[in-house]
Amino acid sequence: MNRRHFEVGETAVTILCDEAFLPLARESIFRSRDVIERFIRDDPLFGVTLEPYEVKRHAHPLIVRMCDAAAVADVGPMAAVAGAIAEQAVMDMRDAGAEQAVVDNGGDIAFLLRDEVTVALYAGEGVQGLGFRIPPRKGIFGMCTSSGTIGPSISFGMADAATVMADNVALADACATRLGNLVSDDSDETLSEAVGRIVAVAGIDGALAAAGGRIAMKGRLPDLIRVAADPSKITKVEISL
Repeated sequence: MNRRHFEVGETAVTILCDEAFLPLARESIFRSRDVIERFIRDDPLFGVTLEPYEVKRHAHPLIVRMCDAAAVADVGPMAAVAGAIAEQAVMDMRDAGAEQAVVDNGGDIAFLLRDEVTVALYAGEGVQGLGFRIPPRKGIFGMCTSSGTIGPSISFGMADAATVMADNVALADACATRLGNLVSDDSDETLSEAVGRIVAVAGIDGALAAAGGRIAMKGRLPDLIRVAADPSKITKVEISL
């Protein structure tokens, strides 16, 4: 697969796919951003609220997916934005014939896999040398990570990493934000309770929470492995505006 990093506004994306599908993925991401930006211009509350947003069913399907995911996770719709954009790009590549495609939107990752891939967890000094060996599975699915200690995401918790896996990538993203909010301290009890609450959400496969050198996991997750993370492959904003 080819690997390409590109940035537009505050979106930093790494795309892995066959060369022929790279332009399609980029176009999809630009379209999704345009849909969301237009909606925010019409209703600025959508872009700033930290609570679920009730949307009319005739709204664009991307907006509806974000709002539905946010309602389940009890967070604002923008908590699902990165996962929803990544998911749409992979959906568009699949519809064009792709069999293997990965879109990493700042740690919120959508997968369509024919072959196994390895994903390293990155959360600064808090989580190092760990990752997942992710086998192929039917359809598109996602693994999304939020953090209260690094990155630009809004979090009311102190998790170094709050990772959630689900078939619905927007839902995984929203629930990763919710999981991070639940990690109010780094005790074993808090971490265990937090992942338990997220795994109880319908549609969630599994969750991992890491804080203060401790990790809690629950549900169905790929094998956790030791990996030598390559800093050059971290999907983050590299261009200073």
